[in-house]
Amino acid sequence: MGWACRTGLVAAGTLGLAGAGLSYGFWEAHQFTLRRVAVPVLEPGSAPIRILHISDLHLMPGQRLKQEWVSRLAGLEPDLVVDTGDNFCTDAALESLLDCLSGLLARPGVFVFGSNDYLKATFSNPLEYLLLGRSHQRTGMLAELDHERLRDAFTGAGWLDLDDQRGRLTVAGRTIAFRGTDDAHHDRDHYDRVAGPAESDADLTIGVTHAPYLRVLDAMASDGMDLILAGHTHGGQVCLPLKGAIVTNCDLDPARVKGLSTHRAGDHTSWLHVSAGLGTSPFAPYRTFCRPEASLLTLVPRQD
Repeated sequence: MGWACRTGLVAAGTLGLAGAGLSYGFWEAHQFTLRRVAVPVLEPGSAPIRILHISDLHLMPGQRLKQEWVSRLAGLEPDLVVDTGDNFCTDAALESLLDCLSGLLARPGVFVFGSNDYLKATFSNPLEYLLLGRSHQRTGMLAELDHERLRDAFTGAGWLDLDDQRGRLTVAGRTIAFRGTDDAHHDRDHYDRVAGPAESDADLTIGVTHAPYLRVLDAMASDGMDLILAGHTHGGQVCLPLKGAIVTNCDLDPARVKGLSTHRAGDHTSWLHVSAGLGTSPFAPYRTFCRPEASLLTLVPRQD
């Protein structure tokens, strides 16, 4: 066999593997999964609280499978819904978004926004993303989404807006004090507006942010938050078997790119839950070894 023939076979094999990998990634991006997690954060003897954590839907028109799957989450009847942003990619998807969330909007809820609530998705080189470890923080004249209509729909349903704000809800008979920040990935976060020691008169304190940058996590943990919830990372989105995430799209370490972990700052350790999210950018509609997910967190008594 000649050199040219061998080279052609290697090239064909490489293209075949790449094609198979992309096909698998497109398939996995539609394998929606509900993950159930117990978080030992409540006072001993407390009854459980069930929190549905959703994030990063990146909804586009015509994504009926995703819409139908999300609409069924209301059947879980969570005590609280936490939405950590990046809900839609185009204004044409806003009505579909509100429709599939309608059952959840009837439950108590809180939210923060991510960049894909403010700005329409734009193309970025996926190789650059893998090399740099995060997407560009977009600046300049970019097309805006109708985020105020989305905000009005959420707050009109009774959900608390936590973009650089505090708030309280009575959930399952307990008082929960919340604080949140706007999108840290685009430097919209102003933690100083909500900073201060955790509310001692609340049964539970929860910090909410879209992108889990260490500056936000450190501030929330130092102030004594019991639990911090975030999204943005897509769990790494393109992961490897055994190794897991390659990048996190922020300065969080890959070991904590999704799921439950802890974060310590000062003399306090907070529980941290990062959602791998339910969607992708329309320009990179694939996942590998990282299925799209929502998470049902059951808060249970800690073991003192």
